[in-house]
Amino acid sequence: MSNLRRFFALFLALATVFSFAAIATAEPAEELAYLNGQLRVGMECAYAPSNWQESAASDTNVPVENVPGAYAEGYDVQIARIIADYLGLELVIVKMDWDGLIEALNQGQIDAIIAGMADTAARREAINFSDPYHSTVYGMMVNAGSPFENATSIQDFSGASVLGQRDTMLDTVIDQIEGVNHLTAVASVPDMIARLNQGACDAITVNMESVPVYLAANPDFVAISFEEGQGFELGFTGSCVGLRKSDDALLALVNEALATVDQETRDAMWDTAVNTQPN
Repeated sequence: MSNLRRFFALFLALATVFSFAAIATAEPAEELAYLNGQLRVGMECAYAPSNWQESAASDTNVPVENVPGAYAEGYDVQIARIIADYLGLELVIVKMDWDGLIEALNQGQIDAIIAGMADTAARREAINFSDPYHSTVYGMMVNAGSPFENATSIQDFSGASVLGQRDTMLDTVIDQIEGVNHLTAVASVPDMIARLNQGACDAITVNMESVPVYLAANPDFVAISFEEGQGFELGFTGSCVGLRKSDDALLALVNEALATVDQETRDAMWDTAVNTQPN
């Protein structure tokens, strides 16, 4: 899709959101003075449709501070724009490896994680989380013709070699499968997809809302969803903004910003990200 067509699609999805932005503060709140007028947000820029990297500027993407000539786009980017606008801060995107995001936040290299991160119990010990800004359901993906393609329960994958993403629930939930061959996790979802394509695993865990794009790029894959009680138990509902434990005022304001975005608008933004992400 051309940049122009993509802009108009995203503009329609965001029109309602930015009507709410009129109530945003013209200047940063006094308690946020320590941020020096910026909201520095960390993300992978490699987790479409939540976030990805582009090589050309558009009306909707944001420059990546630490990668010259690169721009961040996706659902997380638009959520970050809404929050930064509400706070009256300049949005700065910093590209980072997934497993370094929490440490970078606590060391002050970034001010927030907006990267499709779920508020798991283990992560809550290290950082605070906002209210959820996107819900998720997990499923599996296999190659067409796989002996597992007609599975109806995660337990049907007993004995299968299953792969997930390192330091995410996409990896840890695999242990809910009895008798599974839990493979050593890889760094990113594109790595997982490549391994499945190569036949290096029987299945990978996936966020089901991202499946249409995965299948468009990999028509020989089969996605498997599960009825309630037959799938993974997640213990969380979806993606949240990660913040330092000390940033109570920022947390309250981030939740205020998220509360301005109704579910219909969030769904439209997500659909736009799914339809415009790179294949």
